[in-house]
Amino acid sequence: MNILVYGLGAVGTVFATFLKEKGHTVYGITKRKYIKFFKDNTLYVSGIWGEHKATLDGVFYNLKQLSDKRFDVVLLTVKSYDTKKAVKQLKGIVKKDTFLILAQNGYGNYETAKQFIPPENILLARVIFGAKVEKPSQAVITVNADDVVIGQPENLGSEERIKKVVNQIKSAGIPARYDKDVYKILWDKILYNCALNPLGALLGATYGQLADNPATRKTMNNIIKEIFTVAKANSIQLRWKNPTEYINHFYQNLIPPTREHYPSMYYDLQAGKKTEIDALNGAVVKLGKKKGVKTPVNETVVSLVKFAEKSK
Repeated sequence: MNILVYGLGAVGTVFATFLKEKGHTVYGITKRKYIKFFKDNTLYVSGIWGEHKATLDGVFYNLKQLSDKRFDVVLLTVKSYDTKKAVKQLKGIVKKDTFLILAQNGYGNYETAKQFIPPENILLARVIFGAKVEKPSQAVITVNADDVVIGQPENLGSEERIKKVVNQIKSAGIPARYDKDVYKILWDKILYNCALNPLGALLGATYGQLADNPATRKTMNNIIKEIFTVAKANSIQLRWKNPTEYINHFYQNLIPPTREHYPSMYYDLQAGKKTEIDALNGAVVKLGKKKGVKTPVNETVVSLVKFAEKSK
């Protein structure tokens, strides 16, 4: 496949490295200020999936430098607050036979992307492996809770073509599977991230520490309960009948393999960067206001993260 990875942060570096190692043609887009770290186009990945190294076919900061290329797959791995800017630029790159895969956190990325790109060309990827950037071009995979789940949220396009892409990603060494219910599964991750990320970031705590402490455990439970109420009001289908069912799954199955993990939001705050709080708890607050549903706990953590962003 001919592949473009738009955003060479932690997740983008992992995808680009593994896919290039497998023999695909892979180009990368990074921010202009980071281009100096990619002079030899070589990426490195270490961590729980072993040591990996790959030299991409090119790393650029401007899509105009790739205007003569045709891509089978474009992987979008930028932060959610950059989604609109990115998809507007990618409009001319995503052709009729190109899949744009949104491998991002939070709510609203698909809704934004389909304003500019036909929805049948857009796939969602629920990514739940944890990775961090050691420095630009080098990433460490720290944890993996489940496969990367890929699908088309509205079940548009060819299921056979989608499965072929998923199998190519899986054969490259990234655990992946197809699921037509990807949108529901993505909301599983939104629940997970909303409960853990802001508290982990604000308190400098691992997921295990948050789960073990009665005070933070109570706060996370209330975040989850509010999300269930908001989802019901907005006719958003979740995979769980009620918050109690999800909360049991959360502590029994999701926390144990990620106990030592710090959220990416923690590293963002430490680096003085903008966080993705608006696409997580902020999106819950916004959806709640839309239907007149109060979300005091989610609203509080959003305010605290916003304060922390400005104080760095």
